[in-house]
Amino acid sequence: MIPSPAKFGETQAVRRRRREERVARAAFGVMALVLVVPLVLIVSHLVAQAFPLLSWDFLTTNPVAGMRKGGVWSALLGTIWLVGVSLAVAAPIGVLTAVYLNEYAGDTWLTRIIHLAVVNLAGVPSIVHALFGLGAFVIFAHLGRSILAASLTLAIMTLPVIIASTKEALASVPNSFREACWNVGATRWQTIRGIVLPNSISGILTGVILQVSRAAGETAPIMFTGAVFYKKIEAGNPFAYGLKDQCMALSMHLYTVTTQVPDVPHALPYAIAVVLLGTTLLVNATSIALRVYLRSRKKW
Repeated sequence: MIPSPAKFGETQAVRRRRREERVARAAFGVMALVLVVPLVLIVSHLVAQAFPLLSWDFLTTNPVAGMRKGGVWSALLGTIWLVGVSLAVAAPIGVLTAVYLNEYAGDTWLTRIIHLAVVNLAGVPSIVHALFGLGAFVIFAHLGRSILAASLTLAIMTLPVIIASTKEALASVPNSFREACWNVGATRWQTIRGIVLPNSISGILTGVILQVSRAAGETAPIMFTGAVFYKKIEAGNPFAYGLKDQCMALSMHLYTVTTQVPDVPHALPYAIAVVLLGTTLLVNATSIALRVYLRSRKKW
């Protein structure tokens, strides 16, 4: 007697789909390695080359001897001030703009113009933002070349990222949440303040993370509006700069040391790059940890 095949046995079509799944998984794994491995190699090379100079003194002392020796304190503090002030300006404006576009504005000619302006602003080269900042803030607003003018320029440059990411985060909150609040008599603003924003804060932080990364690494906008070749400040004092002062910045300091200063130690440009990378990663890691914590508190 010929045994009958299993009633629920694996068919040829199922086996084919499993093979396709394994192939797809392997292909995506290779793509991930292609992206991650070069990054790890680059960072490892930077750290290895910079290691002879990396120390606490390197972070807390000013450049000396024509910027061939010493540390990066004045440039590090200047970068922190530029990023912090630009974030304080761009984050509230970007979030409020996204709230208006997603929660209040309808599909009108005005909102379409705003959307178009945001998209176009995201594609403007940084050198154009630098010239705009020079004309609008340094000359027209009489702010002079200062941390405030440079930070405002960086804020304008990073606004589109914050607006777009915040708008997507707000749109991801289910409409049933809003309708439940409206049904019990809550106003639109009460719903936004108490329900929509708390449930979208993790997505909003994504835009903030991207803003910090871009603002810390830009050179052209701050070169025209507030950064200087060299400025000595009190070492270890986090308030050594004022908003009306010019400042050094890590990105411009790296450019200057690499292209304008002769006979610098081989490890110095690598050490500056590692400090800039580490500062950005530290801020990003803090934001990511906060985002993960807030996301873990979601009930949906």
